[in-house]
Amino acid sequence: MAASIKQGMEQKLQQKLSPLQIQTIKLIEMPVQALEQHVREVLADNPVLDDSPQKSDQEREVSITEVEAQEQSGGSMEENYGPQDDDIPSYNLHVNNWGKDERPQYNTFSVKQSFTGSLEEQLGYRNLDPHQRAVASFIIGSLDDDGYLRRDIESLVDDLAFRAGIESSAQEVEKMLKVIQEFEPSGVGARDLRECLIIQLEDKKRTPSVDNALRVLKDQFEAFKNRHFQKIMSRLHLSEDEMKAVLDEIKRLNPSPGGQIDDSYADQAQQVVPDFVLEYENGELLLSMPRFNIPELRVNRKYSEIMETGKYSESKADKEAASFVKQKIDSAKWFIEALRQRQNTLYSTMKAILDYQHDYFIDGDEGSLKPMVLKDIAEITGFDISTISRVVNSKWIETHFGIFPLKYFFSEGLENSDGEEVSTREIKKALREMVDNEDKHNPLTDDELVDGLSAKGYKVARRTIAKYRALLDIPKARLRREL
Repeated sequence: MAASIKQGMEQKLQQKLSPLQIQTIKLIEMPVQALEQHVREVLADNPVLDDSPQKSDQEREVSITEVEAQEQSGGSMEENYGPQDDDIPSYNLHVNNWGKDERPQYNTFSVKQSFTGSLEEQLGYRNLDPHQRAVASFIIGSLDDDGYLRRDIESLVDDLAFRAGIESSAQEVEKMLKVIQEFEPSGVGARDLRECLIIQLEDKKRTPSVDNALRVLKDQFEAFKNRHFQKIMSRLHLSEDEMKAVLDEIKRLNPSPGGQIDDSYADQAQQVVPDFVLEYENGELLLSMPRFNIPELRVNRKYSEIMETGKYSESKADKEAASFVKQKIDSAKWFIEALRQRQNTLYSTMKAILDYQHDYFIDGDEGSLKPMVLKDIAEITGFDISTISRVVNSKWIETHFGIFPLKYFFSEGLENSDGEEVSTREIKKALREMVDNEDKHNPLTDDELVDGLSAKGYKVARRTIAKYRALLDIPKARLRREL
């Protein structure tokens, strides 16, 4: 029996993004360094775009103040996502939305030589043959961000053969690993915490306390890990003073050598360049967006006039050239307008955060940081939550009390005993202070921490304390006990 064929109509509502919207979304996600690189790539690819100095003083330049005024007048990105195609006004064919003065260079934070790069440089000073150097370099590339080697030797031998085409042996890999373990920072290349601490101690000048610390880590690591100090003292015949000296030695060691100098150590160095700068002068908060080395862009008038006057022949070659120029002009218009809308969106979002957390931005006191989620800022700006999320991601602000990622200012809220909503960040700070000030001979249990926070006016459940301890990297009470 033949299957019946049915025909019907179905109505669907679909939203298609215009080229301008797509451009704007991509640009909003970019931090300032990535934006600068992208602008220069687009500039090199599109001959219609011009970044030469402005010839006429008559052309309108949009300052950051005007951007804010435009936003207040109702030109939000969601309501006016930008004119389509040729409807972009002529004054929008020039973008200069940043501050007037370029900074001579980035105000760069946390810029270090990459962790891998540092080890490769040290490898270059060793007298090794090309084969050994290739094996050692492969091991360096296999280290985790914290400097540990968490692959077993046999797996490395297999990886060298299958992934790098290098024939090696377990003995050679072990030998090259020992070479890497001599590099700075001390402890790098360790396969576990015990080995990491032992490497660091063996690099130190030998003293009685260093020798005792080595004995503890080599012979009594399990007992040490569980803070069973009395057992260690009894087994190794150490006095209480000698045990305290051992603990002092081990406390000065670094359990994460890959992050010893900078938390941003990774396979590639990370640079933190602020997208916003906040200054506090005469009791007033002043927000700006540095332009750095991002060039001013405009549509080259020569190409615009060709299209406006239609001064080209009807030949096939000229028509193709005119079509190409029109396509590039449209692309340039979209890109310039997308840049403008990026600036509008970023500035409006940061201004909303600044107004919402005004008291905090005066002096940076965490106690003044109010609970704030993406929805709060979306409601203030009129932007979608996804837009706020794109703005907040990978963006930083330089303030008069430090540099922070925008994510830092967002936190959930909990009620205190007065029924007021307080930031979870404030509660974490109070928890950290209680642990820092506790009697280390008799550290506070989670139940006691709950009681302590309750006395301070914070209503927190025991499971919440356990969760916050984990987030703050605070061990259980038993593991915080000291002699």
